[in-house]
Amino acid sequence: MKRKIAKGRFSAFLNSLKASYRLYGPVRQGDIIHFMPIQDASQIDLSFQNSRLSPKFLFLPQSDRMFEYSLDPARDDAYILNEVPKDDSPRAVIGIRPCDARAFKLVDVNFDTPRFRDPWWVRAREATTLVGLGCTAPCSTCFCTSVGGGPFDETGLDVLLTDTGEAFLAKILTQKGTSLFQTAEAFEDTEENFIEKALAIQKRAEAKTISRVDTSRLADLDTLALYEADFWEEVHFACINCGVCTYLCPTCWCFDIQDETYGRAGIRIRNWDSCMFPLFTLHASGHNPRGQKIHRVRQRFMHKLKYYVDKYKNGVACVGCGRCVQHCPVNIDIREVCRMMNECKR
Repeated sequence: MKRKIAKGRFSAFLNSLKASYRLYGPVRQGDIIHFMPIQDASQIDLSFQNSRLSPKFLFLPQSDRMFEYSLDPARDDAYILNEVPKDDSPRAVIGIRPCDARAFKLVDVNFDTPRFRDPWWVRAREATTLVGLGCTAPCSTCFCTSVGGGPFDETGLDVLLTDTGEAFLAKILTQKGTSLFQTAEAFEDTEENFIEKALAIQKRAEAKTISRVDTSRLADLDTLALYEADFWEEVHFACINCGVCTYLCPTCWCFDIQDETYGRAGIRIRNWDSCMFPLFTLHASGHNPRGQKIHRVRQRFMHKLKYYVDKYKNGVACVGCGRCVQHCPVNIDIREVCRMMNECKR
């Protein structure tokens, strides 16, 4: 289903949703776009290329309170873990880029499977309606079209918006999207020439995505040969293990769980972690199977571009958003690493 909504009516439409949904959207803070709770639609800034951080924190918070407990023996619930209440009421994320929405589908394989379901991830996913905003001006570092996506990829979205200048074309993709966009008064008829204009914008955007990577051989390459390839010496040399790549990445899911106690009250929290950090794989015995920097750098790329490919058979664990390329302080480029892996001769 396709609907048309004039830009002049879009803010009023979003504000009308607040009675039924918690709204999140891109908000400009200085030079950075960050997805935040929206009190009024005027806060939303849709004139951005991409946010600095992926919106994955809406489903996997950087620091998440899971349980609370008491060490006070006088309490009836002493030494018992009690789940921290969370707001799982309906919410809508406005303006998410297609690459970030696609990332959630890739990360689902870790948090929502037939055997294991992370309750916090699952409930957040079920409560959320994703309204995507297609990219009309992709960044020079974007390579989404090489990894199964695109500037107007619909994967994982409930609604996809195309900005035509004077109005949005809203393509409603799921029942969640239908429920969100049921306010008929906000929409206009979608004339054929308006739809054609939107399709032309989408085609131009795909043509602007000029950065390319080749992943065609990764699935067929021998894992051990890749693991022992000589180029890892070159790749890891400049890395400072800062973890920026993993913290910005929409498909990184590693976390650590720890207890923090103050007096007789305590909480169990889940914090983002990174395979780039020396302590990430440190065993209680003191042994660290990835004690050297080259081991950690190799693990990051092997996981995204080989282990994930072999295990899940749904492509690489990368959506081509280009964040790690833009913000790596020593200019390590995943596109170049992918090329070296894909061209491995061993």
